[in-house]
Amino acid sequence: MLTLSLSPCLNPTSLNLVLFRHWTTPTSLPPRLRSPLVKARFKMSSDSLPPLPDNRTVLGCGGVGLDFLAAVASFPKPDDKIRSTSLKVQGGGNAGNALTCAARLGLNPRIISKVADDPQGKGIVEEFEADGVDTSFLVVSEEGNSPFTYIIVDNQTKTRTCIHTPGEPPMTPDELSQTALLSALDGARIVYLDGRLPETAMIVAQEASRKDIPILIDAERQRELLDDLLKLANYAVCSVKFPQVWTGAPSVPSALVSMLLRLPNLRFVIVTLGEDGCIMVERSLTESPQLEEVDVDSLLEQLKQKKDDSATLPTCISSLETKLTATGIGTLSGRLLVGTAEKVPPSELVDTTGAGDAFIGAILYAICANMPPEKMLPFAAQVAAVGCRALGARTGLPHRTDPRLASFL
Repeated sequence: MLTLSLSPCLNPTSLNLVLFRHWTTPTSLPPRLRSPLVKARFKMSSDSLPPLPDNRTVLGCGGVGLDFLAAVASFPKPDDKIRSTSLKVQGGGNAGNALTCAARLGLNPRIISKVADDPQGKGIVEEFEADGVDTSFLVVSEEGNSPFTYIIVDNQTKTRTCIHTPGEPPMTPDELSQTALLSALDGARIVYLDGRLPETAMIVAQEASRKDIPILIDAERQRELLDDLLKLANYAVCSVKFPQVWTGAPSVPSALVSMLLRLPNLRFVIVTLGEDGCIMVERSLTESPQLEEVDVDSLLEQLKQKKDDSATLPTCISSLETKLTATGIGTLSGRLLVGTAEKVPPSELVDTTGAGDAFIGAILYAICANMPPEKMLPFAAQVAAVGCRALGARTGLPHRTDPRLASFL
């Protein structure tokens, strides 16, 4: 990827995005970084890895775009003029990032979304294709603009501020023909929806449900038709605030139980907590009257006490199968799991942009590979942590051969 130092007077949208191909192809790297010996330091032999899943086709529908990422020493005050310390221009969007992650892990993703026939749109498509994401089902508008986002990365606080401009004209369901939809779903192991392009996503979800193809929903925030999409979902990954906002429950664990009680198709729901890891509730496949009832909030505190605070790599602590009780909400037979995050040294933490998307990309791989939750959560946390060591949502996304993933696969 190309890193540029910017004058405060330079408008990123004026950059010639034909350079995009140089930012996404291996030949853009200096010769010393293209040598086989250097590459070998960062990759394992595929012979030492477990086999790829038999069915690894994933269909995603949702947001794609272009990210203009400017890193600054500290976030500017109103009316300030500052210089960026570096700039990256690369593909973005929740679905785009998650599917790029899935492709680097060895899956075969297909993307349903829309871009314009502008330089940004061409760059988005080229980057997808370079990473192995199937763009056959992308709609390309002859007019309008592709979606893009300005992202200011504060080097001091390690936070990022996003200013998004939607694509115009927006995608409409009639732009995805029935023939194209059936072709996109053909052979898919799982469908992933990020909650954007809601009307199109609803059509995809309904057809996937009719074909008994599992659906994973990214419940980042309340969006149009999200309630209807969740009713069809088999898996949900939520942002930290969503479960309580959506259910009105008094705590995160009770909110997860509430979601599973309200959404009988859900097999599990995960809430991501950033550096605090994640919490997952998994529904039992069979009901057993002999199970003990346990208050879910108390159980969470018990599991937290079992965490090894000295561990730097992600781990998972699971309860036994039990009857999880949430006061005033109800009881669910299942398990509560607590996943930890990698303790990334401050000197290595660069940018958390897209960490949640990377986590979901890894969850998609884990589902395709039939990983048990105890293995899935640390794997997804590790993939996300590796990605946070570089500027942008995709720059640091690991490939399956990355040695930092070896013990998690």
